[in-house]
Amino acid sequence: MADEESWRERRRAASVEQAAALERRKAAESAQARELLVAFVQELGERGVAPEPLRAQVIGTGTSYRTGLTGWYLRRNRSVAVDAEANFYILGTSNSLAARLTGVRILPSDPPLVVGQGGRDGESIKLADLLDMRRNELLR
Repeated sequence: MADEESWRERRRAASVEQAAALERRKAAESAQARELLVAFVQELGERGVAPEPLRAQVIGTGTSYRTGLTGWYLRRNRSVAVDAEANFYILGTSNSLAARLTGVRILPSDPPLVVGQGGRDGESIKLADLLDMRRNELLR
């Protein structure tokens, strides 16, 4: 019985440590991604590329709602964006009658180093590559 309890305690401790290590890794990746976004926003500002109003897309429809945010879309489908303070946003929302009238409030997300990871094949891209592509489009 004591051996079984000891084993359970070791497993629990290992699980806690594994979860903590995952959180540390995510935080480090978000910090790296945030640095990329800061440099992107800074360069666009220096080059005079003005931010535009950002709209949240209703998944699966052509509808979008005001967000009160300004920034730059990072994907052509307007699903992710960065604001002038280098905050990262996922701009998906659900359909809502109230949102049609008042808009939606979108909160910033921790930026990933790989955008779309875990999605369908061909939808994930390194954030650095996505920012390079978007920078080239905006600075033409």
